[in-house]
Amino acid sequence: MKISIIIPARNEERFIQKLIGYLNGLETGGFSKEIIVVDGMSTDRTVRLAKDAGAIVLQPKLKGRSTQLNLGAEAATGDIYYFLHADTFPPESLFYDLQEAIQANFEAGCYQLSFDSSHWFLKLNAWFSRFNLNAFRYGDQSLFVTKTAFEHIAGYDREMKILEDNEVITRLKKYVRFKLINKVVVTSSRKYMEHGVFRLQFSYYLIYMLYKLGGSQHFLLKIYRFLLGKPWTLLPVVAYCFDHCIRTG
Repeated sequence: MKISIIIPARNEERFIQKLIGYLNGLETGGFSKEIIVVDGMSTDRTVRLAKDAGAIVLQPKLKGRSTQLNLGAEAATGDIYYFLHADTFPPESLFYDLQEAIQANFEAGCYQLSFDSSHWFLKLNAWFSRFNLNAFRYGDQSLFVTKTAFEHIAGYDREMKILEDNEVITRLKKYVRFKLINKVVVTSSRKYMEHGVFRLQFSYYLIYMLYKLGGSQHFLLKIYRFLLGKPWTLLPVVAYCFDHCIRTG
């Protein structure tokens, strides 16, 4: 059996070589593997470092995380796809965990989450990932899925500009048994450190709530960029959402 590890990346020179080296050093438990990096128009050394580390590197001309993920799957030759963020490290037992899940007839699943930070709020945030609820399923936790299941749901929704990981997992759960592995991946907290832990998490909560209320992808992306691109106060956020609701009926 073969596993295709698919890593979407954009300007990830800080992590990409280390991650590929780490993955190549893991015991495969009888799997064969390939590592595919799908670059999102990086302007740093991501592409060169990934190639030097031995990964297959794809460079799509279209933007979008969903496009990157689907292109990686289209190029993959494995029986199982494992989607992994470039700044996230799975446990050393990765291949054995996937083998165990597949043998137990799970066709998709993910790990629980941990951060490379001791901040109490991030620890609390990660703690919630132990619950098998869609609200706590995001791309940082990585995702394994059989080729058959992925093709059945037609992959990631190309129209999704944000929350594409949550959306694809929701669809997968309707079709296959989904395994929440009782181990953690370790993901970087850099974005929280850059934007502020509470500001960023509030932004995620708000975007998810608006998504569940039917907000368009264009609107959600605009709100997300607004929240992270300007000094944060609650009033303009509420006003912006209210104005959008009025204008769209």
